[in-house]
Amino acid sequence: MRGGVSFPARNRHNLAMGENRWQWADAWIFVSLVIASGAGRHRRAASSRRPEGVRLADVLSTADHLNRALPERREIEVAVRRLVGAGLVSVTDGWFRITPDGERLWRTRPNAGLATTVDTVQGALIRRHTPGDADWHLCEAEHAAAVQEYVVRSIPMPRRSPENRAHQD
Repeated sequence: MRGGVSFPARNRHNLAMGENRWQWADAWIFVSLVIASGAGRHRRAASSRRPEGVRLADVLSTADHLNRALPERREIEVAVRRLVGAGLVSVTDGWFRITPDGERLWRTRPNAGLATTVDTVQGALIRRHTPGDADWHLCEAEHAAAVQEYVVRSIPMPRRSPENRAHQD
């Protein structure tokens, strides 16, 4: 699996410490949800985005792109519980959505380059919101299935030469 399933040492945070304070993983998951859902496109109207939201495999794909690592099941579960409890994200039938409050946080955060976006969002979360504790759980099987879906989607399709295409048609 590309990138492993844990944070690089520089971004690792103990989830047990500072439970009442936003963690880097919370911001990482939030930014991944925003980008995966298309809410990060400032010129795109909310009504033009996928109304159903995004699936966990989409979130994993974006998280891997941002941090070259896949979040562990516990990191996702804790972050989503805190984000849902704070009213920034909703989850229904496996579909993750950014709420209007979440979109407002994203659009009013200080602008930064993509490399520092997660850190910037973490700062905005700390200044503007209190982490919640919603009753949401991510079972091992759901996490494993999403990781598997992401891995399968990430495998590049073999290229076909023009000669091979002509023989197959």
